[in-house]
Amino acid sequence: MQNDVYQSTVNIQGIKIHYELYEKDPSKPTMVLIHGFLSSTFSYRRLIPLLKEDYRLIAIDLPPFGKTEKSRTFVHSYRNMARIVIELLEKLQVRNAILVGHSMGGQISLYATKERPDMFQRVVLLCSSSYMKRLQPYLVFGSYVPYFYLCIKHWLTSQGVWKNLCNVVYDRSLIDQEMIDGYLQPFMDDSIFMALARMIRDREGDLSQEELKKIEVPALLIWGEEDKIVPVEIGRRLSQDLPNAAFFSLKQTGHLVPEERPMHVTEKIVDFCHA
Repeated sequence: MQNDVYQSTVNIQGIKIHYELYEKDPSKPTMVLIHGFLSSTFSYRRLIPLLKEDYRLIAIDLPPFGKTEKSRTFVHSYRNMARIVIELLEKLQVRNAILVGHSMGGQISLYATKERPDMFQRVVLLCSSSYMKRLQPYLVFGSYVPYFYLCIKHWLTSQGVWKNLCNVVYDRSLIDQEMIDGYLQPFMDDSIFMALARMIRDREGDLSQEELKKIEVPALLIWGEEDKIVPVEIGRRLSQDLPNAAFFSLKQTGHLVPEERPMHVTEKIVDFCHA
């Protein structure tokens, strides 16, 4: 145990999954943190210090991100990544968890909640991916082409971390060297681009309206009103399709709400969990 976090790797579905456990009191409710696309557990660095006193926290690096193995054979579908979350929690003997998902992690949280409603008592969606279709066929076909991963690498590196962060935060003064380094670090290894090519091939669309309407687990939706990635109108629509949902939007806030408004997000989550 270092800095009150236990870091470990567990083999699930043939790949090594990295997770972090913050456990001051095992009797506290368990909260599971799921990051978004091109991210990692790093994206929760401002929420974790605010939540770890009241909750037992489990933060997971989804494949192929963070410190989790970057496999070219794992099927990177939402359904399969939701199974990773479920199987990890089964190994840790977790029940009645609170699931928190940001962006793509929100959609994976919905998949997990749909499959195992008995495992999750509540779900929190932070600017969750919603209503996206499967990628265009030419991209799916391209993923089978040798060295297609180099096209992905070129596109991502030409964008640059600074430009990508400018797209996901409203207040650019928040972008410091620590943030840049944290979001850049996972992409220092070429194997992630190979895994991303596989992810393009495997990723199905988001859950349909009909599927969403069957998810009865209480949901809290928190959105940034200046979100350029998943606009706030999507969040309002999602809150109407989920049967037991509460919706809040934050002014002058972009897509990266765990980084931009940690105090407000924590307050809303705690109130929701205690309601």
